[in-house]
Amino acid sequence: MGASVQLDGIPFVRQRPDFCGEAVAAAYLQKLGLPYHQDDVFAASGMDPARGMGATTRELRTALDRIGFETGPVWGEVSVTQLDAEMNAHFEALLADLHRGWPSIVCMRYSARPKTTEHFRLITGYDATADEVVYHEPAEDDGADRRMPRSTFLSLWPLKYDPDRWTVIRLRLEPGQLAPPPSRPEHTPADFAQHVMKLRARLPHGLSVVVESPFVVVGDERPELVQERSRRTVRWAVDRLKSAYFSHDPKRIIDVFLFAGADSYNRHAKLLFGELPDTPYGYYSPRDNAMVMNIATGGGTLVHEIVHPFVEANFPGCPSWFNEGLGSLYEQSAERGGEIVGLVNWRLRGLQRAIRKGRVPSFATLTGTTRYAFYEQDPGTNYAQSRYLLFHLQQEGKLRDYYRRFLAARSTDPTGYRTLQQVLGTKDMQAFQQRWEAWVMTLRYRS
Repeated sequence: MGASVQLDGIPFVRQRPDFCGEAVAAAYLQKLGLPYHQDDVFAASGMDPARGMGATTRELRTALDRIGFETGPVWGEVSVTQLDAEMNAHFEALLADLHRGWPSIVCMRYSARPKTTEHFRLITGYDATADEVVYHEPAEDDGADRRMPRSTFLSLWPLKYDPDRWTVIRLRLEPGQLAPPPSRPEHTPADFAQHVMKLRARLPHGLSVVVESPFVVVGDERPELVQERSRRTVRWAVDRLKSAYFSHDPKRIIDVFLFAGADSYNRHAKLLFGELPDTPYGYYSPRDNAMVMNIATGGGTLVHEIVHPFVEANFPGCPSWFNEGLGSLYEQSAERGGEIVGLVNWRLRGLQRAIRKGRVPSFATLTGTTRYAFYEQDPGTNYAQSRYLLFHLQQEGKLRDYYRRFLAARSTDPTGYRTLQQVLGTKDMQAFQQRWEAWVMTLRYRS
């Protein structure tokens, strides 16, 4: 074998679960003065985070190429009948690159135990006197500058996919024109991959997973149908709600469970969360960080519930009447000119009955309700009254202005009542309510 060589000063990066390749690539990039995190390497790989795993060799090579490394020939083969000679040739090539100052990432078996996993390590040196390979072990604490007998390394390096010809994988880290890491979104692709890893560990078999930032969508229908629902309902709603109101994603990644019918909905809710739903349509549970839907009833409840985590992230202290009013507004919605709009829906009939009987509270009472009063002391109109107040503002072209002004004034006007008067241009809210109720009575809903 050749002379000893050691590349010093490469920091150690402890991998996130299954991110061994990403971690060792980030370590060497940091040595070169580029502030890469292993999550940045994963993002550059283009790996679908819904797979719930770290980058494979193919995707890791894509990441390194995009960052600017010259990785050389990555996949090699050795014949079992010429194993020693051919493995020594691969090792000599690796050693020659080390003498040029270029470490290598190798994919090898983790250990000699049966059924051991494949694993990326960073090769940083060779001690010819001891005949030992020096490497970074990203899967263990204090994994920098570990040592392994060359004979052990050569036995673990080839991957035995074929009985006669084994595969040798090496990614040379020859720096080319290296690009700095891009800015990170609130939730990175790596965050979603790590989330999906944990999620899959508790999911029953047969459920499909789609990442639709800032959500992870899980469904029991055909994978292509789950993807279509993710795109046409979740992505559609998120894009338009953010365009209209929200500048920040929810702080947590939230799971959206879409079940094909009542039986599946009830069974999975009990299995995953320990209790049966109290609604046949669907619900959002901040405690479980999940939305659980009977998607057979339609996508309206899903769009309604999507509003709530965005309100949590963007409107601290939002009163229940506005939170539920905005969610209810979009439980029946459409697109006009690229913007989301609420439509007349089933809540209208109950509100019209209450108006006929003179049982609709004043807007001062509605906006002043506490959370307990809104949900537990509802005279039967809180949701509908909130919804059709916001529907009226929408029809007058004032809803988004009201949202912005209410958000800005929330510390001095926590109920939004004074801001409502300002946006309506009146202090006589009794007269406004009379006009509003007359307008509501002209609306028609056809299911």
